[in-house]
Amino acid sequence: MGIMSMESDAELAVRAARAGAAVVREMYGASLTRYEKGGGDFATAADIAAEEAVLGVLRAERPDDAVTGEESGESGAAGAGRRWLVDPLCGTLNYAVGNMLVAVNVALRDGSRIAAAASADPFSGEVFWTDGAGAWVRREDGRDERLIPSAGSRLVDLNLDPPFPHAPGFRAVELMAAPGFVAGFRPRVVSSTVAVAWVAAGRRAAYVTDGGPGLRLDSVHFAAGIALCEAAGCVVTGIDGLPVDRGEGGLIVAADHETHAALLELARGGARTAAGGR
Repeated sequence: MGIMSMESDAELAVRAARAGAAVVREMYGASLTRYEKGGGDFATAADIAAEEAVLGVLRAERPDDAVTGEESGESGAAGAGRRWLVDPLCGTLNYAVGNMLVAVNVALRDGSRIAAAASADPFSGEVFWTDGAGAWVRREDGRDERLIPSAGSRLVDLNLDPPFPHAPGFRAVELMAAPGFVAGFRPRVVSSTVAVAWVAAGRRAAYVTDGGPGLRLDSVHFAAGIALCEAAGCVVTGIDGLPVDRGEGGLIVAADHETHAALLELARGGARTAAGGR
């Protein structure tokens, strides 16, 4: 067995995310090789280099832990109790066309919970992080500020990227046109999980996306953001209102219960309409 350093899992997650963010920032604007994944998805040389930087930090400090990287796949024991989930560049298409709305996500799944997580914004220098008990944002100067959710902005980010597994019962694009949504909220579209961290920070009232089941424990994309929001006190469920790791999938993250209830009702209303009012 390797010897675990005295650095906490949360601090390690922050340091690893920062290492990836430094690579993303350094390679921004360069002409990058693309690696096609199929279905319109691709990675760039920056995705791969950032993941290598993150994994280098994690493996040096936690050599016995397993890792799942978006680009490199799984390594370590298949049934490991501790597994790091790494999304080195969430928002690859944004990044490839010169848009800075991206995030570097690192989360530690320890058994049935996310024990630590960090989501770094390479361009603001902020790292949103949690130790599983509280949630903070770390500034470039090292200061930590507690994340305090707020629905005051009424801004709701919607992920409009396919696939749409709950269609025709639910489509995020149709939610924007629903009278109840228009009356109470203002839509924003950010194709990056940096928007999930913004809900924890009070910069967004909510975030809504469709998607498959099992987001919380297995998703390199969403595990960090969901852990942040739960630690900050946000309301987090699937599109069906059930816990995200037990329901039918999708995600509604809201700053408070009132906002969550309103969005859940709108999502369910779309499903009833599609079913002919049943």
